[in-house]
Amino acid sequence: MAFHHIPVLYQEVLDGLALKKGGIYVDGTVGGGGHSAGILEAIGESGRLLAIDQDTGALAAAKEHLQAYANQVSFFHANFIEMPRIIDENAPDGVDGILIDIGVSSPQIDDAQRGFSYMHDAPLDMRMNPEAALSAYEVVNTYGEDELERILRDYGEEKWARRIAKIIVERRASAPIATTFQLVDCIERAIPKGAREKGSHVAKRSFQAIRIEVNGELDVLEGVLDQAVARLKIGGRMAVITFHSLEDRIVKQHFKYLASDCICPPELPICQCDKEATVKIITRKPIVASKEELASNSRAGSAKLRIVEKIPPYKKSRKF
Repeated sequence: MAFHHIPVLYQEVLDGLALKKGGIYVDGTVGGGGHSAGILEAIGESGRLLAIDQDTGALAAAKEHLQAYANQVSFFHANFIEMPRIIDENAPDGVDGILIDIGVSSPQIDDAQRGFSYMHDAPLDMRMNPEAALSAYEVVNTYGEDELERILRDYGEEKWARRIAKIIVERRASAPIATTFQLVDCIERAIPKGAREKGSHVAKRSFQAIRIEVNGELDVLEGVLDQAVARLKIGGRMAVITFHSLEDRIVKQHFKYLASDCICPPELPICQCDKEATVKIITRKPIVASKEELASNSRAGSAKLRIVEKIPPYKKSRKF
Protein backbone atom coordinates (compact mmCIF):
# COMPACT_ATOMS: atom_id res chain seq x y z
CA MET A 1 0.00 0.00 0.00
CA ALA A 2 1.31 3.44 -0.97
CA PHE A 3 2.31 5.64 1.97
CA HIS A 4 0.49 8.91 1.32
CA HIS A 5 0.18 11.14 4.36
CA ILE A 6 -1.33 14.63 4.57
CA PRO A 7 0.76 16.62 7.07
CA VAL A 8 -1.44 18.35 9.64
CA LEU A 9 -0.94 21.99 10.62
CA TYR A 10 1.61 22.23 7.82
CA GLN A 11 2.05 25.99 7.57
CA GLU A 12 1.65 26.44 11.31
CA VAL A 13 4.57 24.07 11.89
CA LEU A 14 6.80 25.80 9.35
CA ASP A 15 5.99 29.24 10.78
CA GLY A 16 6.33 28.05 14.37
CA LEU A 17 9.80 26.58 13.86
CA ALA A 18 11.05 29.99 12.66
CA LEU A 19 13.14 28.23 10.01
CA LYS A 20 16.38 29.85 8.90
CA LYS A 21 18.67 29.33 5.94
CA GLY A 22 21.51 26.91 6.59
CA GLY A 23 19.99 25.57 9.80
CA ILE A 24 20.09 22.01 11.10
CA TYR A 25 16.70 20.50 11.87
CA VAL A 26 15.26 17.21 13.07
CA ASP A 27 11.99 15.58 12.03
CA GLY A 28 11.57 12.94 14.71
CA THR A 29 8.58 11.32 12.99
CA VAL A 30 9.19 11.95 9.30
CA GLY A 31 6.24 9.88 8.05
CA GLY A 32 5.82 10.44 4.32
CA GLY A 33 8.05 13.52 4.44
CA GLY A 34 5.36 16.19 4.12
CA HIS A 35 6.57 18.51 6.86
CA SER A 36 10.18 17.69 5.99
CA ALA A 37 9.77 18.88 2.41
CA GLY A 38 8.62 22.28 3.67
CA ILE A 39 11.49 22.46 6.14
CA LEU A 40 14.07 21.60 3.48
CA GLU A 41 12.71 24.13 1.03
CA ALA A 42 12.90 26.85 3.67
CA ILE A 43 16.43 26.12 4.95
CA GLY A 44 18.01 26.02 1.51
CA GLU A 45 20.86 23.98 0.06
CA SER A 46 23.17 24.73 2.97
CA GLY A 47 20.67 23.38 5.51
CA ARG A 48 20.53 19.85 6.90
CA LEU A 49 17.75 17.57 8.10
CA LEU A 50 17.91 14.49 10.32
CA ALA A 51 14.84 12.41 9.44
CA ILE A 52 13.78 9.72 11.91
CA ASP A 53 10.99 7.14 11.79
CA GLN A 54 10.47 3.69 13.23
CA ASP A 55 8.21 2.62 10.34
CA THR A 56 10.24 1.23 7.44
CA GLY A 57 7.39 1.94 5.03
CA ALA A 58 7.30 5.57 6.10
CA LEU A 59 11.06 5.92 5.66
CA ALA A 60 10.91 4.45 2.16
CA ALA A 61 8.12 6.86 1.24
CA ALA A 62 10.02 9.80 2.73
CA LYS A 63 13.18 8.94 0.80
CA GLU A 64 11.19 8.91 -2.43
CA HIS A 65 9.31 12.11 -1.60
CA LEU A 66 12.50 13.95 -0.63
CA GLN A 67 14.68 12.79 -3.53
CA ALA A 68 15.31 16.35 -4.65
CA TYR A 69 16.96 17.05 -1.26
CA ALA A 70 18.94 13.81 -1.03
CA ASN A 71 22.24 15.58 -0.31
CA GLN A 72 20.76 17.43 2.66
CA VAL A 73 18.92 14.61 4.45
CA SER A 74 20.14 11.76 6.64
CA PHE A 75 17.56 9.03 7.34
CA PHE A 76 17.42 6.92 10.50
CA HIS A 77 15.28 3.86 11.16
CA ALA A 78 14.68 4.45 14.85
CA ASN A 79 12.11 5.42 17.44
CA PHE A 80 12.34 9.11 18.30
CA ILE A 81 13.43 8.13 21.81
CA GLU A 82 16.82 7.67 20.13
CA MET A 83 16.83 11.27 18.90
CA PRO A 84 19.31 12.53 21.53
CA ARG A 85 21.88 9.93 20.45
CA ILE A 86 21.28 10.66 16.76
CA ILE A 87 21.75 14.40 17.33
CA ASP A 88 24.90 13.84 19.42
CA GLU A 89 26.43 11.71 16.67
CA ASN A 90 25.41 13.86 13.70
CA ALA A 91 25.09 17.41 15.05
CA PRO A 92 27.19 17.55 18.24
CA ASP A 93 26.92 21.34 18.46
CA GLY A 94 23.13 21.13 18.60
CA VAL A 95 20.27 21.76 16.20
CA ASP A 96 18.13 24.75 15.25
CA GLY A 97 14.77 23.04 15.47
CA ILE A 98 12.96 19.80 16.24
CA LEU A 99 9.56 18.54 15.11
CA ILE A 100 7.75 15.57 16.64
CA ASP A 101 4.38 14.54 15.20
CA ILE A 102 3.02 12.01 17.71
CA GLY A 103 0.76 9.05 17.13
CA VAL A 104 -0.43 6.80 14.35
CA SER A 105 -0.43 8.14 10.79
CA SER A 106 -3.22 7.92 8.23
CA PRO A 107 -1.37 5.35 6.07
CA GLN A 108 -0.88 3.11 9.10
CA ILE A 109 -4.59 3.31 9.91
CA ASP A 110 -5.68 2.83 6.31
CA ASP A 111 -3.49 -0.22 5.74
CA ALA A 112 -5.88 -2.85 7.11
CA GLN A 113 -3.15 -5.46 7.55
CA ARG A 114 -1.36 -3.29 10.11
CA GLY A 115 -4.21 -3.99 12.54
CA PHE A 116 -4.62 -0.41 13.78
CA SER A 117 -8.20 0.05 12.62
CA TYR A 118 -11.39 -1.23 14.21
CA MET A 119 -13.10 -0.67 10.84
CA HIS A 120 -11.24 -3.46 9.01
CA ASP A 121 -10.85 -7.11 9.93
CA ALA A 122 -7.16 -7.95 10.13
CA PRO A 123 -4.62 -9.73 12.33
CA LEU A 124 -4.09 -7.97 15.67
CA ASP A 125 -0.81 -6.08 15.29
CA MET A 126 -0.67 -2.28 15.83
CA ARG A 127 3.14 -2.09 15.71
CA MET A 128 4.46 1.20 14.34
CA ASN A 129 7.81 -0.53 13.97
CA PRO A 130 7.01 -3.78 12.12
CA GLU A 131 10.22 -5.27 13.53
CA ALA A 132 9.23 -4.75 17.18
CA ALA A 133 8.60 -7.84 19.30
CA LEU A 134 5.43 -6.77 21.11
CA SER A 135 2.17 -6.66 19.14
CA ALA A 136 -1.47 -6.19 20.05
CA TYR A 137 -1.91 -9.97 19.83
CA GLU A 138 0.48 -10.50 22.76
CA VAL A 139 -1.11 -7.72 24.80
CA VAL A 140 -4.66 -9.00 24.31
CA ASN A 141 -3.83 -12.68 24.76
CA THR A 142 -1.14 -12.74 27.45
CA TYR A 143 -1.66 -9.75 29.77
CA GLY A 144 -3.49 -10.42 33.02
CA GLU A 145 -7.00 -9.10 33.60
CA ASP A 146 -5.87 -6.40 36.03
CA GLU A 147 -3.16 -5.21 33.66
CA LEU A 148 -5.58 -5.08 30.73
CA GLU A 149 -7.99 -3.06 32.86
CA ARG A 150 -5.23 -0.61 33.80
CA ILE A 151 -4.20 -0.09 30.17
CA LEU A 152 -7.77 0.43 28.98
CA ARG A 153 -8.50 2.84 31.85
CA ASP A 154 -5.25 4.83 31.85
CA TYR A 155 -4.45 4.94 28.13
CA GLY A 156 -7.97 4.86 26.69
CA GLU A 157 -9.86 6.62 29.47
CA GLU A 158 -12.39 3.83 29.01
CA LYS A 159 -15.14 3.77 31.67
CA TRP A 160 -15.92 0.13 30.93
CA ALA A 161 -12.32 -1.04 31.26
CA ARG A 162 -13.00 -3.63 33.96
CA ARG A 163 -15.81 -5.32 32.04
CA ILE A 164 -13.92 -5.26 28.73
CA ALA A 165 -10.86 -6.84 30.36
CA LYS A 166 -13.03 -9.52 31.97
CA ILE A 167 -14.69 -10.46 28.69
CA ILE A 168 -11.35 -10.53 26.83
CA VAL A 169 -9.91 -12.96 29.39
CA GLU A 170 -13.05 -15.14 29.27
CA ARG A 171 -13.06 -15.18 25.47
CA ARG A 172 -9.40 -16.07 25.04
CA ALA A 173 -9.71 -19.00 27.44
CA SER A 174 -11.36 -21.01 24.68
CA ALA A 175 -9.36 -19.62 21.72
CA PRO A 176 -6.92 -16.76 21.13
CA ILE A 177 -8.33 -13.39 20.05
CA ALA A 178 -6.48 -13.13 16.76
CA THR A 179 -8.19 -10.42 14.72
CA THR A 180 -9.39 -6.85 15.11
CA PHE A 181 -13.04 -7.80 14.63
CA GLN A 182 -12.79 -10.49 17.32
CA LEU A 183 -11.51 -7.79 19.68
CA VAL A 184 -14.27 -5.40 18.59
CA ASP A 185 -16.82 -8.13 19.35
CA CYS A 186 -15.47 -8.43 22.92
CA ILE A 187 -15.76 -4.67 23.39
CA GLU A 188 -19.30 -4.58 21.98
CA ARG A 189 -20.32 -7.36 24.36
CA ALA A 190 -18.90 -5.42 27.29
CA ILE A 191 -20.47 -2.01 26.68
CA PRO A 192 -24.29 -1.78 26.74
CA LYS A 193 -25.77 -0.04 23.71
CA GLY A 194 -27.37 2.61 25.88
CA ALA A 195 -24.01 3.51 27.43
CA ARG A 196 -22.10 3.98 24.18
CA GLU A 197 -20.72 7.39 23.26
CA LYS A 198 -22.68 8.99 20.45
CA GLY A 199 -20.71 9.78 17.31
CA SER A 200 -17.79 7.56 18.32
CA HIS A 201 -17.05 3.92 17.55
CA VAL A 202 -17.49 1.66 20.55
CA ALA A 203 -13.93 0.31 20.16
CA LYS A 204 -12.14 3.63 19.65
CA ARG A 205 -10.87 4.09 23.21
CA SER A 206 -9.79 0.48 23.65
CA PHE A 207 -7.90 0.38 20.36
CA GLN A 208 -6.14 3.62 21.29
CA ALA A 209 -5.15 2.17 24.67
CA ILE A 210 -3.77 -1.07 23.26
CA ARG A 211 -1.87 0.80 20.51
CA ILE A 212 -0.26 3.07 23.10
CA GLU A 213 0.81 0.04 25.14
CA VAL A 214 2.20 -1.81 22.11
CA ASN A 215 4.32 1.14 21.03
CA GLY A 216 5.15 2.55 24.46
CA GLU A 217 3.99 5.93 23.16
CA LEU A 218 3.57 7.84 26.40
CA ASP A 219 6.75 6.48 27.97
CA VAL A 220 8.72 7.45 24.86
CA LEU A 221 7.23 10.95 24.87
CA GLU A 222 7.98 11.41 28.58
CA GLY A 223 11.52 10.21 28.07
CA VAL A 224 12.55 12.40 25.14
CA LEU A 225 11.19 15.92 25.66
CA ASP A 226 13.74 17.21 28.16
CA GLN A 227 16.68 15.60 26.36
CA ALA A 228 15.58 16.92 22.98
CA VAL A 229 15.23 20.49 24.27
CA ALA A 230 18.70 20.21 25.80
CA ARG A 231 20.11 19.66 22.31
CA LEU A 232 18.59 22.78 20.81
CA LYS A 233 20.84 25.72 20.09
CA ILE A 234 19.94 28.99 21.80
CA GLY A 235 17.01 30.43 19.86
CA GLY A 236 16.14 27.01 18.44
CA ARG A 237 12.57 25.82 18.61
CA MET A 238 10.80 22.55 19.31
CA ALA A 239 7.33 21.85 17.93
CA VAL A 240 5.21 18.91 19.06
CA ILE A 241 1.92 17.80 17.51
CA THR A 242 -0.33 15.59 19.64
CA PHE A 243 -3.62 13.89 18.87
CA HIS A 244 -5.21 13.07 22.21
CA SER A 245 -5.45 14.55 25.68
CA LEU A 246 -2.96 12.18 27.33
CA GLU A 247 -0.17 13.21 24.97
CA ASP A 248 -1.05 16.89 25.07
CA ARG A 249 -1.06 16.87 28.88
CA ILE A 250 2.45 15.41 28.97
CA VAL A 251 3.78 18.01 26.51
CA LYS A 252 2.02 20.89 28.28
CA GLN A 253 3.37 19.89 31.69
CA HIS A 254 6.92 19.30 30.48
CA PHE A 255 7.04 22.62 28.62
CA LYS A 256 5.63 24.41 31.67
CA TYR A 257 8.32 22.85 33.87
CA LEU A 258 11.11 23.75 31.44
CA ALA A 259 9.84 27.35 31.29
CA SER A 260 9.70 27.71 35.09
CA ASP A 261 12.32 29.59 37.08
CA CYS A 262 11.29 28.19 40.43
CA ILE A 263 9.64 24.99 41.59
CA CYS A 264 9.72 25.72 45.31
CA PRO A 265 6.49 25.25 47.27
CA PRO A 266 4.48 28.49 47.15
CA GLU A 267 4.56 28.86 50.94
CA LEU A 268 8.34 29.42 50.93
CA PRO A 269 9.08 33.18 51.08
CA ILE A 270 12.46 32.76 49.36
CA CYS A 271 13.38 30.57 46.41
CA GLN A 272 15.63 27.75 47.56
CA CYS A 273 15.83 25.66 44.38
CA ASP A 274 18.39 25.87 41.60
CA LYS A 275 15.81 25.62 38.85
CA GLU A 276 16.25 27.97 35.90
CA ALA A 277 14.05 28.30 32.85
CA THR A 278 15.59 26.79 29.72
CA VAL A 279 12.77 27.67 27.30
CA LYS A 280 10.09 30.23 26.71
CA ILE A 281 6.66 29.04 25.64
CA ILE A 282 5.66 30.34 22.22
CA THR A 283 2.14 28.87 22.24
CA ARG A 284 0.28 29.75 25.45
CA LYS A 285 -2.65 27.83 24.01
CA PRO A 286 -2.14 24.99 21.53
CA ILE A 287 -2.56 25.75 17.85
CA VAL A 288 -5.39 23.75 16.25
CA ALA A 289 -6.49 23.16 12.67
CA SER A 290 -8.35 25.86 10.78
CA LYS A 291 -11.82 25.35 9.33
CA GLU A 292 -10.24 25.19 5.89
CA GLU A 293 -7.89 22.38 6.90
CA LEU A 294 -10.65 20.44 8.63
CA ALA A 295 -12.75 20.63 5.47
CA SER A 296 -10.02 18.80 3.53
CA ASN A 297 -8.62 16.59 6.31
CA SER A 298 -11.03 15.60 9.07
CA ARG A 299 -8.28 13.68 10.92
CA ALA A 300 -6.68 17.01 11.80
CA GLY A 301 -9.58 17.69 14.16
CA SER A 302 -7.80 16.40 17.27
CA ALA A 303 -4.34 17.78 16.43
CA LYS A 304 -2.73 20.24 18.84
CA LEU A 305 0.57 22.01 18.24
CA ARG A 306 2.74 23.35 21.07
CA ILE A 307 6.04 25.19 20.57
CA VAL A 308 8.89 26.31 22.83
CA GLU A 309 12.09 28.26 22.16
CA LYS A 310 15.45 27.63 23.83
CA ILE A 311 16.68 30.60 25.86
CA PRO A 312 20.18 31.36 27.18
CA PRO A 313 21.07 30.46 30.76
CA TYR A 314 21.34 33.25 33.28
CA LYS A 315 22.09 33.65 36.97
CA LYS A 316 18.95 34.23 38.95
CA SER A 317 18.79 37.29 41.17
CA ARG A 318 16.81 36.42 44.24
CA LYS A 319 14.98 38.90 46.36
CA PHE A 320 15.73 38.72 50.06
